[in-house]
This record gives sequence, structure tokens and C-alpha cells, in this order.
Amino acid sequence: METIQSWQVFGLAIDPVAVFAVFAFFALGALAALVVLLWSNGKDRAREATERQTQARQVEMELATLQGQLKLVSELAGSNQAELSRSLNERLDRVSQSVGSNLEQTARRTTEHLTQLNERLAVIDTAQRNITELSTQVVSLQDILANKQQRGAFGQLRMETIIKDALPTGAYMFQATLSNGKRPDCLIMLPGSPAGLVIDAKFPLEAFEALRASVDESARKEAVRRVRTDVGKHVDDIAAKYTIPGETQDSMLMFVPSESIYADLHENFPDIIQKAHRARVFIVSPNMLMLAVQTMQAIMKDVRMREQASVIQREVGTLLTDVNRLKDRVLDFQKHFGLLGSDVEKMVTSTNKIASRSQKIQDLDFETGKPQTIAANGAGELAV
Repeated sequence: METIQSWQVFGLAIDPVAVFAVFAFFALGALAALVVLLWSNGKDRAREATERQTQARQVEMELATLQGQLKLVSELAGSNQAELSRSLNERLDRVSQSVGSNLEQTARRTTEHLTQLNERLAVIDTAQRNITELSTQVVSLQDILANKQQRGAFGQLRMETIIKDALPTGAYMFQATLSNGKRPDCLIMLPGSPAGLVIDAKFPLEAFEALRASVDESARKEAVRRVRTDVGKHVDDIAAKYTIPGETQDSMLMFVPSESIYADLHENFPDIIQKAHRARVFIVSPNMLMLAVQTMQAIMKDVRMREQASVIQREVGTLLTDVNRLKDRVLDFQKHFGLLGSDVEKMVTSTNKIASRSQKIQDLDFETGKPQTIAANGAGELAV
């Protein structure tokens, strides 16, 4: 038998049999460990399988419960959907009715508003046409005031309108010719005097227009100087042309066709007003001319009443004579009426007697068959 030699490792003698024995021991230990591990893994897998089966059964139970709940929820959802549909249909019907009613009311109100709007637009259109016409008139008025001759005609027209509205026909004359050949714009014949009152309507407005259009102090001073010169010259011309003793009054009127210019004269040019007063030329605006004309109208009425006073007194005297004559005739008639009254009383007495006898005859009873007697008494009356 062959002897097993020992191995030399790192100078040490190692027995191979011992090595194999050790290796076998470790191999058996590893195998045992592997067997134990496999057994333990099999046990764990069995437990896991059992747990998985338990979990599966729980999941199946939960799924069954969930299916039941889902079925209940689906049934409830179906019923709720039907109820919701019915409720929605009802609400939609009510909303449709409400919307229809609201639309009808809105349409009616819209029609009314459109009608009112059309009426207002018509009023606005009329007002716009009036404004357009007024602007045209204002432009034409500016054109008139820009032209000296047309401006004089405008002042003449305003003055004539005031005179015609207040005074009777025959109490005034327009453009009358005086003995010196001058022609005032208006001559008013005052009662009780052969001299007429002169009114001049040719007021110079150019200087006032320049004064209002002035933009600097030098232009304003020049316009003020021109106002004093033009108005003062016009005052002198009126006094020189229309002062005729016995034919015209010693006082004359200068008509200013603008209230603002009249106020401007009294406020800023008192020297011109004083000069006009000294020349017996009184500056009047449209309102002041109306007041003066109304005063003349009252004077004319008073004079006419005084002229008719003698006629009234004469007629009253004649009326008094007629009243006295009527009084005498009434007294004569009263005397005749007294005589006539006694005759009338006698006639009334006879009439009463006749009526009494007629009543007695009417009271007779002809159906009883008894004789009835009618005799006259001592007073001449019938007796039954």
C-alpha cells in the first residue's frame, strides 16, 4: 500500500488526510446550513402563501363589499339623476316662463322708451332747428350792426315798434319834415301844444364797438376819446337841427337801441350825460323810451278826459231835465191811478158777488127731487 506523503507549505508539513477531513467537515456544515436555510425559506414561503391567501380572501371580501356599495351608489345615483332631471326640467320650465315674461316686459318697456326717445329726439331736433335759425338771425343781426345804414334802420325799427305799441294813430309821425327841411326819425304831437317832441334814433355805435374790441391801453384810450367825440357831436347836431321854437319842444330824445350801451354811458361817461342834459337832449334806452311813451299816453288820456268833461256835464244837465219831466208825469199818472183805483175796487166787489152766486148755483142738488128755492136776500145775494 502506497504511503501518503505529507505536503510542505511554508515550511510546514501538512497531512493531506487531515486536510480532506477538514474540508469534508466544512462541506457537511455548509450543507447542513444550506438545508436549514432551505427549510427556513420553505417555511417562510408557506407562511407568505398563507398570508397571501388570507389577504386574497380579505381583498375578495372587500371587493364584494365594494361591489355592493357601488351597486347601492349606482342605484342611488340613478334615482338622484332622475330626481335631478325632473327638478331641472321643472326649473327650466319656470325659468323659461320667467324669461319669456321678462322678455315681453323688456320688449314693452323698450318700445315705450324708444317712443319716448323718438319724442325727445323730435323735441331736440326742433330745438336744434330753432338754434340754427337763431344763429342765422344772430349772424344777420351782426351783419346789420356792422353796416351803418342797416344799423340805423334797426334802431329806427325798434323805436317805431315801441311808439306804435303805446300811442294811438295820429299822435305821432315818422320821418316828418320840419319847417327847416330836417326830418327827425319820430315826431310826437303832445296834446294842448302845437310843438312836437322829437326822437332821434341814429346813435353812433362805431366808437363803442372799437372800445369793446380794444386789446391794449392805447387802443382803449383812443376808443374812449372817439366815444366822447362822436356822441358829443351827435348831441350837438340834434340840438341844432331840431330846435325850432313853436314847432318842436325844447327837450328832445336820443334813442339808444342797446341797454348795455345806455348803462355804459351812465357808468363810464357821465360828462357826456351832463352835456346832453345841458343841451336838453335826453338819452333813452328801449326801456326808458317805453316808460316815457307810457307817461305820454297817460297825459293824452287825461287831456281827452278833460276835453270831454264839458260834454259830459251838458249831457248830465239834459238828463236831469228829463228826469224832472218824468217825475211830473209820474205824479199826474198817480192822480189818475187813484181815481182809477176806486172804480177798480167797485168792479172787484161786483166780480166777487157774481162768483159767490155762481158757487151757490153750482152747489144745488138736482138728483134728490126735492124743490129748492133760490131767493135774493136784502143785500142782493141769492139764498137757497
